[in-house]
Amino acid sequence: MDPTELRIALFSGNYNYVRDGANQSLNRLVGYLLKVGAQVRVYAPTVPEPAFEPTGDLISVPSVAIPFRPEYRLALGLPGRIRRDVQEFDPNIVQVCSPDIASHRALTWARRRGIATVGSVHTRFDTYLEYYHLEAFEPTVRAIMRRFYGRCDALLAPAESMAAVLRAQRMNKDIAIWSRGIDHAQFNPGRRDLAWRRGLGVADEEFVVGFLGRIVMEKGLDVFTAAVRTLADRGVPHRVLVIGEGPARPWMQQQLPEAIFLGEQVKDDLARALASADVLLNPSITETFGNVTLEAMACGLPVIAAAATGTTSLVKDNENGILVEPGDTEAMAEALEAYAREPELRARHGEAGLKLASVRDWDTINSAVLRVYDRVIRKRARLERVKGR
Repeated sequence: MDPTELRIALFSGNYNYVRDGANQSLNRLVGYLLKVGAQVRVYAPTVPEPAFEPTGDLISVPSVAIPFRPEYRLALGLPGRIRRDVQEFDPNIVQVCSPDIASHRALTWARRRGIATVGSVHTRFDTYLEYYHLEAFEPTVRAIMRRFYGRCDALLAPAESMAAVLRAQRMNKDIAIWSRGIDHAQFNPGRRDLAWRRGLGVADEEFVVGFLGRIVMEKGLDVFTAAVRTLADRGVPHRVLVIGEGPARPWMQQQLPEAIFLGEQVKDDLARALASADVLLNPSITETFGNVTLEAMACGLPVIAAAATGTTSLVKDNENGILVEPGDTEAMAEALEAYAREPELRARHGEAGLKLASVRDWDTINSAVLRVYDRVIRKRARLERVKGR
């Protein structure tokens, strides 16, 4: 199918009101689809002051703030005005990006009309529950996700490690890989700026441990802070650079009072801050891919990460970083100490990560989604012919 024949209705729980790796990937995908001539219409919650301007046409859907995380919103059903808008757009494929009420309704709408559907997986929602002491609800959440993803004609997972989890959880049998790319003009070793570091009070020879991401507990903040404190107990000189913003910032500042908190950084400022660290410590187990890991590699940094979904598809242990069992703060501190005391090891692993990141081109990666669209449209058409529609 020629891309100009595609009409994609994309439903997302967060397209641009809070900046994160998932919605930035979606905006890049939409930009690519528009560039190749496809028509795209995005349906998602909106707020008066979003984090960034959306790519393409964004239609606001009703939503409410999520309890415990009011900066995020839950997309509700599809009222008449939205259904009419979708009907007039006349999509030949529907993509759903989060298992919320609006996306459930969109799946039902598409299935009743014989329209192909694709689900893209961006977050391990089931792993969030332990951070809010709601583990008892995990079976229920998994059941909801299984019903949701199982109704799609195919799923898009960002890494093979995540696809394996989805298969094991019986979410869907048809799972394709839609990986993530990197903007090499933005993220590269040349962004490292020692003068900028000095402006923060960091000496050239000081070892800087970087954190990048939303400052929320499910990013493993408790593990990160414990690992850094253990590093201090080992007598290893270091500084901590926290790049990002979020509701748990006061807690993290209390745990690491000597750390430098930069707040949210974007574009060149983000790249400069990341490249000016010496190592990225990523303890999160909730990622499906780990955009921040790839961004750090593109800047020439080695990465210490929890051996979890997404990350294991990027970090090769003792080659471009160090993988540690989730929650093992002693092992993380040991890895940090190794990088602090051995600049040559740091440089060698950073160079290997840079090599891996160098082949991650966004257009090539997003073109894989076009092939999945084409396949599922043909697949759905065959199934509808069997049904006699």
